[in-house]
Amino acid sequence: MDPTPLTHLDQRVSGCRACPRLVAWREEVARTKRAAFADWTYWGRPVPGFGPADARLLIVGLAPAAHGGNRTGRMFTGDRSGDVLYQALYDVGLASQPTSASAGDGLELNGVRVTAPVHCAPPANKPTPEERDTCRHWLVEELTLLRPTLRAAVVLGAFGWQAVLPAFAAAGWTVPRPRPAFAHGARVGLDGLDLFGCFHVSQRNTFTGRLTPEMLRDVLRTAAEAAGLG
Repeated sequence: MDPTPLTHLDQRVSGCRACPRLVAWREEVARTKRAAFADWTYWGRPVPGFGPADARLLIVGLAPAAHGGNRTGRMFTGDRSGDVLYQALYDVGLASQPTSASAGDGLELNGVRVTAPVHCAPPANKPTPEERDTCRHWLVEELTLLRPTLRAAVVLGAFGWQAVLPAFAAAGWTVPRPRPAFAHGARVGLDGLDLFGCFHVSQRNTFTGRLTPEMLRDVLRTAAEAAGLG
């Protein structure tokens, strides 16, 4: 069976080697591993988006974690940020289970797709602006394919917000000028799509209480309602 356009895109994303620094880092991490995951065969490649091709809600992060998505091959899978995100998605009825340990654990998302503006794990979790811009065309292609059904998007953190606005514009949505600033709880209308800002589910934010589970659930519930899910 021929792959769907989105599946084909995911396959092409997984083979990208456009950013030398990111290629070197992701592959070095996959070789050296973390002691806790010594028995794993790391993915060690760009991590494609995850979720159905007819998603009505998109979750946009920053980039895969070195020992999370870079290990498991699935966005937000196998690290503490993902633990927080998928628990919240489950709590509001958007995920089939509250945990996400590996790409083969049976997790399914209900009308939701998860992606990132940078598909490779970056050193110190900090991609450069050049790496962000080099990766943008993948996000533009993904948004273009999702456009027939996509009605809302939740962007986790200021980096993702800055990256996603030009991608939405390139995919055909009208983005306000001046571009809206990131804030937790921000809501911006884009031609039939509602864009929501949310603090990132990083350990720093969740451990300090800057982002609580209830804050995250509130944003997800509102976005799901805007997307016609629930």
